Amino acid sequence: MHRVSIDQAKSTLPDLIEAAVGGDDVLIAKDDKHIVRLVPVSGTKPVPQFGSAKGLIIMAEDFDAPIKDFDEYAE
Repeated sequence: MHRVSIDQAKSTLPDLIEAAVGGDDVLIAKDDKHIVRLVPVSGTKPVPQFGSAKGLIIMAEDFDAPIKDFDEYAE
């Protein structure tokens, strides 16, 4: 974990960015209070491919048939 002051961060920002991208926690402090945490931006969200599960999901023939055990609830 890297803990640096704002002044130190100004002079070592490229190194701090590399550390954050590498998975380290980077905290920047002002007046001995942590005010900023550097974290890497995650990659872009994948775009869904519609129809990619075609043929993988099968609906039972009796999917919408009444269930005998729940007859009393259907009244």
